[in-house]
Amino acid sequence: MREILSKNSNNNPIIIMIPVFNDWQSLEMLLICLDQVLDAQKVETEILVVDDGSNISIPNNCILPELKNIRQVNMLKLRRNIGHQRAIAIGLAYIEENIPCQAVVVMDGDGEDEPSDVVRLIEECAKEEYKKVVFAKRTKRSESWLFKIFYFFYKSLYKSLIGQEISVGNFSIIPYKILRRLVAVSELWNHYAAAVLKARVPYIQIPSKRGRRLAGQSKMNFVSLVIHGLSAISVYGDIVGVRLLVATCFLIVFTLIGIVVILSIRLATNLAIPGWASSMVSVLFVIFIQAIMVSMFFIFTILNGRNYSSFIPQRDYHHFVLEFQKFLPNDSIAKE
Repeated sequence: MREILSKNSNNNPIIIMIPVFNDWQSLEMLLICLDQVLDAQKVETEILVVDDGSNISIPNNCILPELKNIRQVNMLKLRRNIGHQRAIAIGLAYIEENIPCQAVVVMDGDGEDEPSDVVRLIEECAKEEYKKVVFAKRTKRSESWLFKIFYFFYKSLYKSLIGQEISVGNFSIIPYKILRRLVAVSELWNHYAAAVLKARVPYIQIPSKRGRRLAGQSKMNFVSLVIHGLSAISVYGDIVGVRLLVATCFLIVFTLIGIVVILSIRLATNLAIPGWASSMVSVLFVIFIQAIMVSMFFIFTILNGRNYSSFIPQRDYHHFVLEFQKFLPNDSIAKE
């Protein structure tokens, strides 16, 4: 492992970025597990904790257990809670501008991303000469059967609307050269993984088994899951808009054909026409008008979206940063 990393060593660290909201106990346990795994493989890293506007104070000595191979633990505090995906976008933009590094590992702070897989991600990225993003693809999930059902429907909807599959999450490693490109991708503000796919940067996947939460309860509820799924789909808003526009065009054609067929039978033949024929024509005409209105809505939405200057992490992240803290070896804290 050390030989693989040394081939591309440039004296810059590998940063492990962990967004956290109130989950300090899990974070402490995760840091201990990470340090043990990294020590066994002789890999040195630095940690950047992105505090997503937590309203629970950090317990004393929580952030600095006895660590051997984690050289530094830093914290980026945000002004308000903006959600997991946007905290990732802010953290990546901050690292790109302020912390020169070899690569950035993005992982959750609850332990569901296995610490042992961090080493595998780093190793695979080194094999690719730090030229590709490496995602951990879930081969087995630990959630409830109800979550798995909704996740299946989400993936099906995503594929039908966008035309491609999404099978990766946040757990990944980004080489610094690619990070410099990603921080200018506005879609990163809504969904990290989908933004990477849309940006068309080179990436590969490695299999990974999802672990179990180390402590506490998940902050993710049903509403949060729905928002998370819709955020991924919104990254491809233009594609979704075009596909729905095509669908409404088919609906317009269908209603026109239906109206023509009914009127032709009514006016040009002696066939018995049911009493509801005129009502059917009225219903189809209403559908026809509504389909035209919906198609116009999609057209203007698509055009407006292409002209709108949205949030760009590299340019706008400063507005959400409250302070940067360095947790020093003597347990004191330096603020910037």
